[in-house]
Amino acid sequence: LGSPVLFTQERPGLTKAGKETIFKMYKFRTMTDERDENGELLPDEARLTRFGKWLRSTSLDELPETINILNGTMSVIGPRPQLVRDMVFMTKEQRKRHTAKPGLSGLAQINGRNDIDWEDKLEWDLKYIQNVGFLTDLKIAADTVSKAFVKREGITEGDMATAEDFGDYLLSRGKISQKEYDSKQAEARELLGK
Repeated sequence: LGSPVLFTQERPGLTKAGKETIFKMYKFRTMTDERDENGELLPDEARLTRFGKWLRSTSLDELPETINILNGTMSVIGPRPQLVRDMVFMTKEQRKRHTAKPGLSGLAQINGRNDIDWEDKLEWDLKYIQNVGFLTDLKIAADTVSKAFVKREGITEGDMATAEDFGDYLLSRGKISQKEYDSKQAEARELLGK
């Protein structure tokens, strides 16, 4: 799939001093770096390989996140860290999900993963924050094993190769204007220093 084998990506979550912070998350690479004639990355469906799909469908691409657990930027259970370009579209209420340390799995993952819409996904994260506890975490961990390895619930959303970005979701459903979309995308690039 190309190198490096470990893929790093900036993600938002609670890391230090009880505040929303952007940290580096580790995963196994599942896509190639193929680009078009203008040097732009090809769409996900063109870059996601058969082996990459398998890695994602089994969640094995997430094994390197153990590095994040060991360095304290993630926990085993908690709201799944989304992309910075998703975070900028969240409401103040939805961003409360960053008051808990992000996890390998959470309530949204065992209640539909990418088959539920963004509002439901973010609502599950907020429910988790309101009900954090050891027994809840144990149940989520058991359900995660069942769904990821036994039932093999996948990563796809409808006929898409990967989940739709939050901003694209809001724009395609007329919940935000093109101007708002462009402004938030610029904000995400600025946060990432791009």
